[in-house]
Amino acid sequence: MNRLSKRRLAICGLGLPLFLFVITISRFAWLQIVARDELMARFQGQVEESYELQTPRGAIRDRHGREMAVSILARSLYGDPLMLNKPAEEVAQFLAPLIGEKPETLTEKLSGRNRFIWLKRGMNPPDAANLQQKIKEAGIQGLGFLEESKRYYPASKLGAGILGFVGTDDKGLYGLEMQYDSQLKGDGVRRQLLTDNLGRPIFDSAIQLDPQGPGRGLELTVDSNIQFICEKWLDQTMVDTKAQGAAIIVMDPKTGAILAMASRPTYDPNKFWDYPAINWRNRAVSTIYEPGSTFKAIVAAVALQEGKTTPSEHFYDGGTIEIGGRTLKNWDGSGLGDVTFTDIVKYSLNTGFMVVGQRVGGKTLNEYARRFGIGKITGIDLPGEEDGILFSDEDMQPIDVATMSIGQGIAVTPMQMISAFGTIANGGKRVQPHIVNKIFGAKGEVTWEFQPGVAENVITQETDKTVVGLLEKVVSEGGGGRAKVPGYRFAGKTGTAEKLNEQGGGYLDGRYIASFAGFGPLEDPQIVVLVIVDDPIGMYYGGLVAAPVFSHVAGEIMQYLGIPPTLPLPENESWVKTQGVTSVLPSVETRSGQIIVPNLAGLSIRQSAN
Repeated sequence: MNRLSKRRLAICGLGLPLFLFVITISRFAWLQIVARDELMARFQGQVEESYELQTPRGAIRDRHGREMAVSILARSLYGDPLMLNKPAEEVAQFLAPLIGEKPETLTEKLSGRNRFIWLKRGMNPPDAANLQQKIKEAGIQGLGFLEESKRYYPASKLGAGILGFVGTDDKGLYGLEMQYDSQLKGDGVRRQLLTDNLGRPIFDSAIQLDPQGPGRGLELTVDSNIQFICEKWLDQTMVDTKAQGAAIIVMDPKTGAILAMASRPTYDPNKFWDYPAINWRNRAVSTIYEPGSTFKAIVAAVALQEGKTTPSEHFYDGGTIEIGGRTLKNWDGSGLGDVTFTDIVKYSLNTGFMVVGQRVGGKTLNEYARRFGIGKITGIDLPGEEDGILFSDEDMQPIDVATMSIGQGIAVTPMQMISAFGTIANGGKRVQPHIVNKIFGAKGEVTWEFQPGVAENVITQETDKTVVGLLEKVVSEGGGGRAKVPGYRFAGKTGTAEKLNEQGGGYLDGRYIASFAGFGPLEDPQIVVLVIVDDPIGMYYGGLVAAPVFSHVAGEIMQYLGIPPTLPLPENESWVKTQGVTSVLPSVETRSGQIIVPNLAGLSIRQSAN
């Protein structure tokens, strides 16, 4: 081999590795720099699956810090259709009865090409463990469980109408859960599930959530103990009257804070799907009804404020009155002859209120009704509030003024009526009703706190004092006698009205709404209470149906608040001082995702179940 050949061979021997080295480095650089994003996306698509995981919602607590809605640990079943070792139809038939889904729905999900699909979310850990064992025994691959957050309501039905509930997609659907969804909602971040080269999930057992969640949440004005008292008596009322529905609201007249709000029929938000949708409705906010004689308290206040009558003015009650070509009468058709305006209020005489109403005039009645909060939403921080109905100022005829004067021909919501009575209880000043006191941020800091605005003077304090005196006589001497609270001075007004036909207008024949609204103790009013009984069977007058419920509820609240009586107690009544008692209903606590059962000793079966 000559020298030239040897040189060429040496060049080739050195150049080829150098060339290959340059090519390799260039390729590596291209992969790392130019094609990096594309390749990473392809890689992630092969070894990762994206899924949405529900993180804890903020807690909802009552005014004393008792948890009414919390997030606890749950397990959710997912599937990987590409990893199933059995036909999708067979797996679907196996799972359907175990998780309460239709086989055809599961078959469609399991026949797809997605690497990650939810099959059943929010299962209790024991149920999930049982299902996991059955899947293992059946030898099915491609199914797994992940831990996430589930909404839980420790007191079951207590306050259900206020709280609402959360759907499977972590979206608040009713009540406060809906109204404050954005504040309560967890992070809801998308996470990546790592898989091996065969697409099998790995490290899913390492995913853990804090069941207590962050510090954010709501503090309510509601007192769970007062809420319990109201719901107990509502349940009894539904049994006694066989009514279609009922509602109670308790409010602090000085601050507008809602201390309790209960509605029947009700439901358990932990399993809301087991109840008809009508049970989810909060009647205290969304029901409109004719107030009947409870509205007469407002008419009396307006007439006295405008100087159209005085408590001692005399009227003649013949039992009937003709207005606009129509003959209108008292509830029983009889008359009492010579009466004062005090008697008209005390015995709820229609004829007298119609005469006084004509003096006031329709436009003035409407103006004051709006100032009392009638005919417009109160602004309570709950969804579904209705406006109510008033006559048009321009179109009111004498007959319209007459019917409005006795609470007919108009429509209100329970929230509007309790706001109006709260105004009378508060010296003629109207305050903003509210149910949320504070909102907390992620670190437990207060991000919002209710700030009371300037109270609106609706009537003067002098007029208000006169109205309160008249309404006290309704309870102590008149038609509201069954609303008496032994040992205490309370004022209030009964109401009985024909039930509106919500479907086609007009009234439903022989069907009524009974109500009572009142407040006390009159030395320093602490509560205003509204009781509504919808369509009771048999007796339907507010004084017979709603007033006794008011008496029981107000009496128990007085004892719970530790307010001593100021009047002599009847011989068959007793007073048990409860000052210092902090709980009527035992607290249910959660620790590390587990439910701590409270001490139920001494409670009845009904109380324990609630």
